[in-house]
Amino acid sequence: MAFQKAVKGTALIGGGAIATVFGLSQFSQYRNKHGALVQVQAAEGAPVRKDHLPTREQQILALQTSGEFDVLVIGGGATGCGCALDAATRGLKTALLERDDFSSGTSSRSTKLIHGGVRYLQKAIMKLDFEQYRMVKEALEERAHLLQSAPHLSAPLPIMLPIYKWWQLPYYWVGIKLYDLVAGSQCLKSSYVLTKSRALELFPMLRRDKLVGAIVYYDGQHNDARMNLAIALTAARYGAATANYTEVRQLLKSAEPGSGRQRVRGVRCRDVLTGKEFDVRAKCVINATGPFTDSVRKMDDQEVPNICQPSAGVHIVMPGYYSPDNMGLLDPATSDGRVIFFLPWEKMTIAGTTDSPTDVTSHPIPTEEDINFILSEVRNYLGADVEVRRGDVLAAWSGIRPLVTNPDSKDTQSISRNHVVTISDSGLVTIAGGKWTTYRAMARDTIDAAIREHNLKAGSCQTMGLQLEGAQDWSPTLYIRLVQDYGLESEVAQHLASTYGDKAFEVAKIAQVTGKRWPIVGKRLVSEFPYIEAEVVYAVKEYARTAVDIISRRTRLAFLNVQAADEALPRIVDIMGKELNWCEQKKKEQLETAKTFLYYEMGYKVKTDQLTDSSEISLVPSDIERYKKRFHMFDKDKKGFITILDVQRVLQSISVQMDENTLHEILNEVDLNKNGQVELNEFLQLMSAIQKGRVSGSRLAVLMKSAEENLRRRQAIPVDRSGGGL
Repeated sequence: MAFQKAVKGTALIGGGAIATVFGLSQFSQYRNKHGALVQVQAAEGAPVRKDHLPTREQQILALQTSGEFDVLVIGGGATGCGCALDAATRGLKTALLERDDFSSGTSSRSTKLIHGGVRYLQKAIMKLDFEQYRMVKEALEERAHLLQSAPHLSAPLPIMLPIYKWWQLPYYWVGIKLYDLVAGSQCLKSSYVLTKSRALELFPMLRRDKLVGAIVYYDGQHNDARMNLAIALTAARYGAATANYTEVRQLLKSAEPGSGRQRVRGVRCRDVLTGKEFDVRAKCVINATGPFTDSVRKMDDQEVPNICQPSAGVHIVMPGYYSPDNMGLLDPATSDGRVIFFLPWEKMTIAGTTDSPTDVTSHPIPTEEDINFILSEVRNYLGADVEVRRGDVLAAWSGIRPLVTNPDSKDTQSISRNHVVTISDSGLVTIAGGKWTTYRAMARDTIDAAIREHNLKAGSCQTMGLQLEGAQDWSPTLYIRLVQDYGLESEVAQHLASTYGDKAFEVAKIAQVTGKRWPIVGKRLVSEFPYIEAEVVYAVKEYARTAVDIISRRTRLAFLNVQAADEALPRIVDIMGKELNWCEQKKKEQLETAKTFLYYEMGYKVKTDQLTDSSEISLVPSDIERYKKRFHMFDKDKKGFITILDVQRVLQSISVQMDENTLHEILNEVDLNKNGQVELNEFLQLMSAIQKGRVSGSRLAVLMKSAEENLRRRQAIPVDRSGGGL
């Protein structure tokens, strides 16, 4: 009976039937995508958006003391938070539980695109699939909504399709124009064709030979983790009791009066941070757990068949110079049939693939094979003068897409990302499938189903046009006020404005004075990124409770550069420790947990393996001698290794000052044995890996080369040219 009450796609009411909630006095109506008339009761009083954001402790208390909720949502991803926001804005008493952090799963590991799905439109046309067409049309409408609801977090992005065969030019042009046509009035900007010369002007890194031209179309791009959090915070401001790090252990059931049927009436949950268990009662429980959908469904019924088939997408981040600042690239047909994208994001470049079947629901570790495949595809599209180096991979991660499928299906590429709402015999409402762009429509359909199934007294959907956290008083020039009023660096101010919107002023108010002439306030966590220490303090107010929350979701350091994230961790842990009263043991645990996260989930392991696995030193004898001489300039005592003291001595001789913590970080990058020193063999391994392109940006290698050249210049200056002598 798993699909007894299921209706695929956006249709929750089929056959043009009118869904009426009987016995209610006031109603509002709208037609869904199937043309069916949905009729729900209007709210008695519109919920008020609160200025004050409750603390996590207050939210946990509310879950325990507020009595029975109308709706309880399990899952704090985009869909779950969307359901909580939809329910709360209809006037329903709402709770949301997330066992990890908001957006800790799939919702923070997306392609960062807000899109309708060009390839799905292609399939819809080629296969005359009206369901796929309708899914694309809805996604394009929701794309426009998402861009409008959080303009500080999202923006249109031009995406180029390079054309290398003449016959492909009219073929893709027709397809992209149809994409514009389906979007209708919601079309972001009209697509256009580029000549070869113009394409190379806009995307100079492109491979030139055989290039015919290009087509540029527009989709949206956003900061996915921050968008997810904005939805959760907005739901909280509308009165939803939202709690992260609260794990559902069991579904609570009781007999329905009259029929005697067992119905889900709440959950037994545990506060992960304190270990305390408690019950939360609700008239309706919604399962919005993405890849973990079937796990929650089996809490309700062990015999229920699976409806989710995970599909993994691997992404890597490379330096920003690999792509233009405001132009993405997409290849809809790679060598193995998958789509590859190449997008600018947060001043870096994301490259990745889609639709790789997997059997796991937890996020798999990106493998060297995954990374090398993406790099090989990138090389296919970049010019020969651009060396694509393995060492330029700054971070790598894998995200799970919870695609909806029949249990027997094995081909994820033939599966649409359309969504399914199911209701079990016990009343558990499950929302599965879908995609980031359509989270609001998915939430609307889910709450509509919950209202009908459980006879809830609620108004119509209020989220269309609703502005999310930070959007209300945001403007494109808001960052200028931050610079002028608080003395922030322009780059930092732009980052705060584009991350927090009108809440950026709250972050600026708590920013520390730098002690410098400029900037006046705003101490950076790491020098090359605009994240400041005040954001860690503010993140705690926004329910961040672990160091991983900070490096991966409140800031995006882990997604942009794992090494920079690793360097920022000690300071982040210190700040969080003060805010959350952590003891030294707790701080040590947080540091280790965050380092493990970076090592396995964000690609630090495969990055460090490039050096660790290079035990075979493939250098010609002349290079070995040259590097040995460089090494012995630092190892004056012929110990066979160098320490911080050796580096400091050489730097002092050339009048270069560097603090001890920075030197520790530099040596630690190369110290494979983690014994506080760099041995000759380790240094030769490093230089060999650099020559092969496996490692880039090694600060120790650059520092030693610079020091060597500086010393040579000083030794080469004759006495009569140096201003001394007789």
